[in-house]
Amino acid sequence: MQLIRILIISCLLPIISLAQQNRNLFREAGYSNAAIEDKLAKTYHALFESDQRIYFEVGDSMAYVSDIKNHDARTEGLSYGMMVAVQMDKKDVFDRIWRWSKKYLQHQDGPRKGYFAWSINPATMKKNSEGSASDGELYYITSLLFAANKWGNNTGIHYYNEARFILDEMWKKDGTGNIYNLINTEHKQITFVPEGNNYNWTDPSYHLPAFMEVWAIYAKDGHEQFYRDCADTSRAFLKRTCDPVTGLNPDYADFSGAAHSTPWMPAAFRYDSWRVPMNIAMDYCWFGKDKQWQESYAKRLQAFLRLKGIDSFEDQFNLDGSRPNFILPAGTVTKLRHSIGLVATVATTSLLNNDKGSLDFVHQLWNAKLEPYDDGYFDPYYDGLLYLFSLLHLSGRYQMIPASL
Repeated sequence: MQLIRILIISCLLPIISLAQQNRNLFREAGYSNAAIEDKLAKTYHALFESDQRIYFEVGDSMAYVSDIKNHDARTEGLSYGMMVAVQMDKKDVFDRIWRWSKKYLQHQDGPRKGYFAWSINPATMKKNSEGSASDGELYYITSLLFAANKWGNNTGIHYYNEARFILDEMWKKDGTGNIYNLINTEHKQITFVPEGNNYNWTDPSYHLPAFMEVWAIYAKDGHEQFYRDCADTSRAFLKRTCDPVTGLNPDYADFSGAAHSTPWMPAAFRYDSWRVPMNIAMDYCWFGKDKQWQESYAKRLQAFLRLKGIDSFEDQFNLDGSRPNFILPAGTVTKLRHSIGLVATVATTSLLNNDKGSLDFVHQLWNAKLEPYDDGYFDPYYDGLLYLFSLLHLSGRYQMIPASL
């Protein structure tokens, strides 16, 4: 028995070591531990507890996260809230959001069983769509696996079983009712939407190779090699979809990596695209399987944005770096900005770029303010969550949470 325990520990040590070696780049940039902890605490308070919060409790056991500017709650933000909670050890917040998500958004029967309606009006509780956005399920599954590892499954919610329910139902989707696997099984890439023709293209910001690696380690559902293949496929896809000069990627793409325009929006680097730098940084820090390209990507992206003005670069571009003719509105506001969400995610790429000047982007994030612009525009939801995620990454606090021994 002791030999078995030693073998198990020896197998898990690389995973534990990897999760514990995340760099604190804020500390390396000269900020004190006390200042870093204070910034994290104040940002969490702003988003989850203040008068401008995006987190709202319902009764004594549930809560939701709201995209204030769009007047809805969506699986993107709900699952982000759960990831914040598990990373910051806020179990009650995690459990509340999960219960609300499961009660009001998760389909319990029919072709979509296990999946989530991606958007709901929390004032009327009317769903804006019955269909899924694949990134929500990605974050739900991964955060539930982390919760199982962190808190166990005997404290009121069996987190592992909840993650497996989504995964097991995902693998039953074969096109019946026009509903498919979250992952296009032929191309081994995450779908934009696992429904209809939207199964046949993707969103680069949904490509989270680190999450696929986590599923391969902790889901234990018999699809381990498939998930590892998906992680490698995503790394290859990101090389194709990111411009070789600017580093910019389109919001939407074909599985080839080519930009994908839609009837509602011509292809360009827009809001969804902001997440790609952070996703690449996460994969680099957690698994480091594509370091050479990832490091060169960070240098290219930062060099391009430095040319645009490190304290003034805008938030939407054509892939060649020019200004797009079509500006995607943020809620009802159509305006290019130096958005804190993009400032934040670009700063995470300094984890990949060891050039001394790369810390300029870290300082830019440190000095950024999560507050309204001069014209009154304020987005504590998307800007705020990307800001908090990036603070966690750069402080070494956004970790692959290993299973307890």
